Formats: sequence, C-alpha cells, structure tokens
Amino acid sequence: MDFLIPSTFAEALAIKAERPEVVPIAGGTDVMVELNFDHRRPTALLDLTRIAELTEWAPSENLLRVGAGVPYVRIIDELGDRLPGLAMASRTVGSPQIRNRGTVGGNLGAASPAGDTHPVLLACDAQVEVASVRGTRMIPAAEFYLGVKRNALEPDELIAAVHLAPAAAPQQFSKVGTRNAMVIAVCSFAVALHPEQGRVGAAVGSAAPTPRRALAAEEFLAGELSDAGLWESPKPLLDSVRRRFGELAAEAASPIDDVRGTAAYRRHALAVLARRTLGWAWQDYCGTGETRSQSCA
Repeated sequence: MDFLIPSTFAEALAIKAERPEVVPIAGGTDVMVELNFDHRRPTALLDLTRIAELTEWAPSENLLRVGAGVPYVRIIDELGDRLPGLAMASRTVGSPQIRNRGTVGGNLGAASPAGDTHPVLLACDAQVEVASVRGTRMIPAAEFYLGVKRNALEPDELIAAVHLAPAAAPQQFSKVGTRNAMVIAVCSFAVALHPEQGRVGAAVGSAAPTPRRALAAEEFLAGELSDAGLWESPKPLLDSVRRRFGELAAEAASPIDDVRGTAAYRRHALAVLARRTLGWAWQDYCGTGETRSQSCA
C-alpha cells in the first residue's frame, strides 16, 4: 500500500486526478477502523494532514467556511457560539481523543447514515465545497448523501470545506445511544429555527439509508408558528403541536432492525427526540434563564 503525503491542496488534487482510487485520510477515525478490521484494503492512502488550508475556517460572504480538516474539538471551542448545532453534534462524537482527530470532512466522506453531524448540516442548509483539478463546485447537503456510505463525490474530487450560515436563532441536536457520546447513534435528530425566513430545518439520522430532512415536520411547524404569529410574539407551544411535530419527524424515517435497535424503537425514539429538541430550541427562542423557563416551558 502506497502512503502519499502532499503538502498542498493542489498537489492532493493532482494525485487524486491521476489515481482516483486513492483513499483520503485525515483524522483516520473511520479509515483506520476499516483497515484494522480488514474491511478495506486500498492500493494507496492520501494523507491530508499536512495541508494547512484544510484546517482553517473563516467568514465567506454571509457564511462561515469550515475547512474539511478542522477537528471537532475546534468546532466546539472556536465556533460553538456561531454554529451551536454543529458544536452540539460534535460534542457527542466518540471520546475526547476521537474529537481531537475526527473532522466534519471525514464524517461527510464516510457518508454513514449514523454520522452525528449530518442531521445538523441538513437542518442548517449546509453547502459542501468539493474540488478537483477541473474546478470547484458546491453541493447542497440535501443532495450529498446518495445511499449507505455513498456520497456525491466524483472519483477525482476531494472535500474542501463545508459552508454554513452563522446561527441567527436557536439550534438543537440530540441522539440516542447506549452510552450516548461514546457510541454510534441508534437514532439522532436536529432542529434549526430560521425566523428571518419564517421556516424550520429538521433532519433525522441513523434511521434511514441516508440522513434525511423531515420535510413534512418542517412545513407543519413553520405553518403553525406563522399562523399564530409566534415568530414575532413567542409564547409556549401547544403540546399538540410539539407531539405532531414529533410524529411527522418520525414518519420521515425508514429504519431497520439491527443490533443497536429495532425499527419500531427508532421511530418511537425519533418522535420523542424531535418533541424534546423542539421544546429546548423554542425555550431558547423565547428567552433565557428563569424568564425562559417560566414563559415558554
């Protein structure tokens, strides 16, 4: 097995164009597991850890451009105030050692249905920046996931960055797992409020062949909030609204039975997760501290 170590992104793209079969590796938290268990035996690995530009983040017009090599721990520490949903999901990824190594770019590249950051990227309308020697293109997160561990990358492309708008309103993420932050999610859910657009983002994870937007839940809640004037004058949500939102979120899934849980359990858990995460997000939207808990609990 060849181990290729480019020092620039341009060099990495040139290698990928010449040898499209090479497997990129940065944190190695997914790739090394597959190698150790002999689930994959590529002809070459493309080490991206020396490419400084992949480890940088910066404002880009009205968005934040987060390099594919930025580890979870830096998203938590440096971007938690601007990308709270992504930071919440990052906190649930593995152990501290894994969070120091793993990256959102790696999560995207693996395209596992259970990837913790995927529901947040969908709920927040993220754009995935991919590049090759032919140029750069932007792929909406909703179009990036094609199937179990399959993504929209062409053979000669690498993930360069992910673009997200800084949060203008509350975001929430939660997941179910036997040890929560230390295991693959049984199921997960993310919600993001977008009051300036009068809409809601919601997505499920680990409950379908791909991470998936909960479109019916989004449309239902946005309609309820707009019809009742709650964007402008927030007040407690009716329990019936929260429960219906949870039901619609669960209906977006198409789970299976596996060693981590049954399909029926995943649907039930998603309904509960969606109801609770909406409650937390709406409390934050109403205010903070004691005022929040009294007015919008």
